[in-house]
Amino acid sequence: MPFITVGTENSAPIDLYYEDHGSGQPVVLIHGFPFNGATWEKQTNALLDAGYRTITYDRRGFGASAQPAFGYDYDTFAADLDVLMTELDLRNVILVGHSMGTGEVTRYLGAYGSGRVDRAVLLAPLAPYLLKTADNPEGVDKSLFDGFQQAIRDDRFAYLTQFCNAFFNYEENKGKLVSEEAFRGHWEIGARASAKGTHDSVTAWLSDFRGDLPRIDVPVLIVQGDKDAVLPYPKTGQRLQGMLPNSHLVTIPGAPHGIPWTNPEQVNKAIMEFISAPSMARA
Repeated sequence: MPFITVGTENSAPIDLYYEDHGSGQPVVLIHGFPFNGATWEKQTNALLDAGYRTITYDRRGFGASAQPAFGYDYDTFAADLDVLMTELDLRNVILVGHSMGTGEVTRYLGAYGSGRVDRAVLLAPLAPYLLKTADNPEGVDKSLFDGFQQAIRDDRFAYLTQFCNAFFNYEENKGKLVSEEAFRGHWEIGARASAKGTHDSVTAWLSDFRGDLPRIDVPVLIVQGDKDAVLPYPKTGQRLQGMLPNSHLVTIPGAPHGIPWTNPEQVNKAIMEFISAPSMARA
């Protein structure tokens, strides 16, 4: 199993597990909360078949990566991504994030620039800013996120059931877009994550990405379902598109938050058209 070391905690290294398959232009896929790189299987197979080098990794605290007691913020997450990009010497990269993973993409481009990046894909994005404040009235009350963290402290496994219900719009889509087995598989992946990382990552969702957006100088594809029950479409993807002049928004009618799994044909089609279009390549 390949790992990259991104730091230390006391006597132990902080290692990120990654998978690196195929050849061609590299695509780095960054998973959503509270899952890991395995949840990209419906995209990795399509990308490999299309001739792309496909790289997934597990965020610190999740999957097979180390589970330190700190570092669950987007400055650290972006720094971890930068170590991966540098250690593998990736160039002309297509960065693809889903949900929480879109934060890494956005903060990385804002903090480290696009020297190694050709273009970016944001699926069900977190940006521009979720928290309701005086200068961000479109946001969500902090009490909602406080409630999430209390639920995680009280019974993380019960919270995961609630989260997966919202992730898939399960009552509406079970037996159609998602099976009971897939629901259970996602729950089990989330249950193996760090309890501390699961809790602390909720605070990271409140990061303000508005300062990163003007620094993004590569083409961006945004894909989101308009029935997203985790990151409401009008507050995230729809709003974000207007703040990124060099972006294109694909809306999937009736789709939930977990579109890489529930709507892979539409997601993969949008990604393939975007990353194969010469007109969308960085100048």
